[in-house]
Amino acid sequence: MNLPTAQSWHDIRTALKAIWGYDDFRPPQKEIVNCLISQKDALIIMPTGGGKSICFQLPALLQTGLTLIVSPLVALMENQVEELLQRKQKAALLHSELTTFQRNATLQALEKQQLRLLYLSPETLLSPAVWKRLCDPQLQINGLILDEAHCLVQWGDTFRPAYRRLGTVREALLKSKSPGTKISIAAFTATADPLAQQTISTVLKLQQPETFRINPYRENLNPTVRIAWTPQGRKQQLLNFIQTRPNQAGLIYVRTRRDSENLTQWLTEKGYNTASYHAGLSAGERRNVEASWLGGKIPFVVCTCAFGMGINKSDVRWVIHFHAPYLLSEYVQEIGRAGRDGKPADVLTLVSEPTGLLDTEDKQRQQFFQEQWRSQQQKAQQLVKNLPPRGEINAVVKEFPNAAVALSLLHSNGQLEWLDPFHYSISSQPKNAPATQLPAAKQMREYLTTKKCRWQFLLNAFGFATPTVNWRCGHCDNCRH
Repeated sequence: MNLPTAQSWHDIRTALKAIWGYDDFRPPQKEIVNCLISQKDALIIMPTGGGKSICFQLPALLQTGLTLIVSPLVALMENQVEELLQRKQKAALLHSELTTFQRNATLQALEKQQLRLLYLSPETLLSPAVWKRLCDPQLQINGLILDEAHCLVQWGDTFRPAYRRLGTVREALLKSKSPGTKISIAAFTATADPLAQQTISTVLKLQQPETFRINPYRENLNPTVRIAWTPQGRKQQLLNFIQTRPNQAGLIYVRTRRDSENLTQWLTEKGYNTASYHAGLSAGERRNVEASWLGGKIPFVVCTCAFGMGINKSDVRWVIHFHAPYLLSEYVQEIGRAGRDGKPADVLTLVSEPTGLLDTEDKQRQQFFQEQWRSQQQKAQQLVKNLPPRGEINAVVKEFPNAAVALSLLHSNGQLEWLDPFHYSISSQPKNAPATQLPAAKQMREYLTTKKCRWQFLLNAFGFATPTVNWRCGHCDNCRH
């Protein structure tokens, strides 16, 4: 059995002080740490800036053996591992952008059991070379942490299908370990509505998980939605906003790489010192932009949703959504990057007028998003006729290039079962309604057009009760007006 080496809260608090310099935990960090040290499954929903990393890093560092941290973005892994290494902790990461030398050094450290924390993406976890080493009977694995677990819901069906296979990882690893070994699973996220919580719990096969849900309300964040009547008007509103906030740290969110580059170029021509950030940049380019922004060399970044997860800057005074996100969970994640120091911060979203006659961009984006979903569903159902009813994913993907996404969609429809991380079995009929994020996209549109208190809308959407039925925050645009 894996037992924590620290037997008392005195030891745990001493480790917290020694590694991070904190005298005590913030609520509910203590309860979460206790849950993870006891090796129970858990689902943790904590607002951004709530200190969730410590909740899984500390238990991992206090135990002998390895904890696997499954993380969606290279930037997020690098930031957390760099911080741990600066604190002289046994942590490493594996991702596709590492050099062969770096990768081999980490794999050797893994084999020699020199690591306490190993960060990797779902795809890297399930790659043959890594999986083989994790299945070594001598390698003690204590737990699997899914960081930014909302990505399983947002990306798991199509963009990152490996997420859908994570539910079989524990069982498969335990087959290679000695009897009595225990591997716990904990999922951490800042945003998950009740349906997303259910999806995370079901896909990961959490066993009687303890659930920690922290209210996402932040009284220092002031949400505003404004109509931009024309494309030029949208840019002008952006300019007006940033002109009144000189030298303040901020973020401008757009939807695509091209939008990021085009808007950055336009703002640079207007004399602003800014940078574009998206997943298409090299690791070095991304690090440079992050460092410049964190160090205050550039006041704001024009970025896609690839920016922000795990990047901690407390004095962000504003966040603008130049284009509204498709999903409410993305929106809450992104506005949560502002005002982490507790001081007031403004969050502005610009939207086209509802008819879309003068500015068709928003409407076209929504239609593209919906058509893409429907098209992927149709392709999956067509492909299922050709796929073998039982198979091994790597062999099937070689023969049918789109099979990974199709299998993922079939899994979310209840038409497919993962027998282990690599083998599947297809049943004939969908058990669930076809998986879709269209209702979630509709919810986002309702938020943008609501006349009610925006915070009340958000709290209700994420399953939190407000203090009274007609409670109003008093500081969103609808309450102020």
